[in-house]
Amino acid sequence: MVNKTHLIKPMLGTEYAVISHGKGIYLYDEDGNVFLDGSSGAVTANIGHGVQDITEAMVKQAAQVSFVYRSQFTSQPAEELARRLCNLAPGDLDWVFFVNSGSEAMETALKIAIQYWQELGRPAKNRVISRWMSYHGITMGALSMSGHVIRRSRFTAMLEHYPALSPPYCYRCTFEEHCPNCSAQYALEFEREVQRLGAETIAAFVCEPVIGAAGGAVVPPKHYFKAMKEVCDRYNILFIADEVMTGIGRTGKMYALEHWGIEPDLLALGKGMSAGYTPMAATLVSDRIIQTIERGSKVVLSGHTFSANPLSAAVCLSVLNYIEQHKVVKNAETSGEVLLKGLKQLKALYPIIGDVRGIGLLTGIELVRDNLTKEPFPLQYEVANRLIRKCYEAGLLVYTAAGGLNGVAGDAIMIAPPLVIQEDEVQLLLDKLNRGLASLVSELEGEGLYERRSIS
Repeated sequence: MVNKTHLIKPMLGTEYAVISHGKGIYLYDEDGNVFLDGSSGAVTANIGHGVQDITEAMVKQAAQVSFVYRSQFTSQPAEELARRLCNLAPGDLDWVFFVNSGSEAMETALKIAIQYWQELGRPAKNRVISRWMSYHGITMGALSMSGHVIRRSRFTAMLEHYPALSPPYCYRCTFEEHCPNCSAQYALEFEREVQRLGAETIAAFVCEPVIGAAGGAVVPPKHYFKAMKEVCDRYNILFIADEVMTGIGRTGKMYALEHWGIEPDLLALGKGMSAGYTPMAATLVSDRIIQTIERGSKVVLSGHTFSANPLSAAVCLSVLNYIEQHKVVKNAETSGEVLLKGLKQLKALYPIIGDVRGIGLLTGIELVRDNLTKEPFPLQYEVANRLIRKCYEAGLLVYTAAGGLNGVAGDAIMIAPPLVIQEDEVQLLLDKLNRGLASLVSELEGEGLYERRSIS
């Protein structure tokens, strides 16, 4: 007799395998099944599972003190972690506010941006402009900034209408006639929106350097961020970078915006900062913003019970140490090149793959019904979820990015293994993905939902 569960899981009524343990890039369930973690969980387990250095740091700190409240004490681990993150960050991101999750980090960035303009005597600047095909978190402020129609749908009446701009989505470019030299067109769209709303009402522009869960590793055109940052500077708008998924080495740089030489005013981290070993995230803030608040109210009006707790800070410090000692960021770059090459080879074999994209070890494939016309599958076919299930049966974990096309279509998955994956392990991942794709195509053809067409 199976014991009744009291745990609310992602899909009610579904049975989930029980995890036993993890080691490196592999996870093992209690039935003895082995899974290659091709998505780092939720693009989180950046250094893999079961790293002894991290557990030793955790035990050592727990033996000293696990928790203090931030209004009563600071701690050496929190101070050192903040220093390290700022030293690695671009521009004048010299201050850190620690929270528990990426959603909270983005919520904090939103609040600090609005407070900054209040401290300057400009309270009317309280609106944020964001993009469609984006996801910034599940709290109400972060969800208001998110342009993912499905995730917004149940709460639309309670959300702010922040998404306004087209995503820089090269496979289905809004400005196709200009692509790939379309960056100026995206910036012009941004500028026109600023002019319509009034620059005096806009606090910040927010974006993911690489679109993650809402689109499946969508990389912008080369000059996109330079053009968008110029609009921000011209109209006195803060630039918020959501690096919750891309930060701490995922794209082959410590911070993804380094690829484009952009210095944001606020930057959110999460996921890979702790590599899944503890719940912790951070908002990095420009020196000029904090100096403005220090000259005014002196209080950043945000906070959480567990903010900057010494146990989590010590764990994150150990993760950073491991990343530097083992040259993990460089490996993300080199292994990412191997992975992307292999995904393109699979695209040549399977017409159902419309696009392969990504940077570093943040990659994605988009599935289409017709490779020539780019016709997507209807969402009710659940093609992305089917592929995830087929990969699971092959012993591979991948991550969903479905519904990005205005909530009515779009099937994509992300392949984002731990940054420590080696070349032979990349080949094993590709072999398992190949098995998943073959099984998916066979199933769809058998149900009459897909007809294989030559792409030669």
